[in-house]
Amino acid sequence: MPSPLQNAAPLQSPQPSEMDVTGGREKSTGKNQTLRPSYDATVAVKPAGSQTYNKQSLDYVLRTGLAGGLAGCAAKTIVGPLDRVKILFQASNPHFAKYTGSWFGVVTAMRDINRQDGLRGLFRGHSATLLRIFPYAAIKFLAYEQFRSIIIPSKNYETPLRRLLSGSLAGVTSVFFTYPLEVIRVRLAFETKHEVRSSLSSICNQIYHEHPTPVSKPPPLPLSSSSAAIVAPIANAVPNIPTPRSGLINFYRGFSPTLAGMLPYAGISFLTHDTAGDWLRHPVLAPYTTTANPKNASAPPILRYWAELLAGGFAGLISQTASYPLEVIRRRMQVGGAVGDGHRLGMRETAGRVWRERGWRGFFVGLGIGYFKVVPMAA
Repeated sequence: MPSPLQNAAPLQSPQPSEMDVTGGREKSTGKNQTLRPSYDATVAVKPAGSQTYNKQSLDYVLRTGLAGGLAGCAAKTIVGPLDRVKILFQASNPHFAKYTGSWFGVVTAMRDINRQDGLRGLFRGHSATLLRIFPYAAIKFLAYEQFRSIIIPSKNYETPLRRLLSGSLAGVTSVFFTYPLEVIRVRLAFETKHEVRSSLSSICNQIYHEHPTPVSKPPPLPLSSSSAAIVAPIANAVPNIPTPRSGLINFYRGFSPTLAGMLPYAGISFLTHDTAGDWLRHPVLAPYTTTANPKNASAPPILRYWAELLAGGFAGLISQTASYPLEVIRRRMQVGGAVGDGHRLGMRETAGRVWRERGWRGFFVGLGIGYFKVVPMAA
């Protein structure tokens, strides 16, 4: 009786198809042809639609600069009325000093400005704001990317100190080129006289020609001939102290506290933003706070819009608080030519005046307004 195995068809080796190729091995197609090994398992294939940007290229510089400038203009327009009130509070404008110290005062000040000057009054100085904020935001955004690509060339070099240094250098660079526009903006916003409304050109001319009011010398006391013979040589030996001349230096009033505030503001802003982003990308939070990069599936996931907003708001809150006393000092120095005798105030003299007027609270006048507008500005 024949065995069932004898009637079974002989076993045949399976013929691999031409597409049956695995990484690192050669397989025959059955046609005496050998396919070359495929290394798809070891070589990353660039997904369709992905792009690698060269951060040193002119195209990337122009695109990032334009994006940063437009974002800065939009944010400043949203918070324009609050910015006007904050400048009046910080510079201790005599007409609005009574409103400081409460949120009710902010609303009352905005209502009074609107009643006296209309909607345009709430945006007093906004033209100079836009002239300044576009180059400021563009240069800051551009400079940060450039400094970061140099200081942190790869992920292995990324440390909190390097982030801090990148942010600080970006802030100093942007402020240096746009500071004259900042002074013009503050001086326009500080004006509250109804009879006189300075234009952009007239305020520039006024700032340029500002100089301290000369102090009149008291009439000389009558001296005897013998006393005059003694005093005259001494008086002639004392050099005349020249009055500081007007000029472009007037557009840099308050520049020293600005530089001093770059480290706590610009540096801490970028540092806390990146750090908050790392926290939100933690494996525990990542499923809720991140989403796949639509342009490059192999790239790290990006933060969702609300998580990016949260990181930006947190960064602005911390940096605003750390640098706010210097901001108040800067505002008082910037309007120094329009109040008092017009002489240039130093940081120590200005800080002493603020302390004598209001104590430590004087260094945080208007901080609540800064907190309120920090989300659209920082995020």
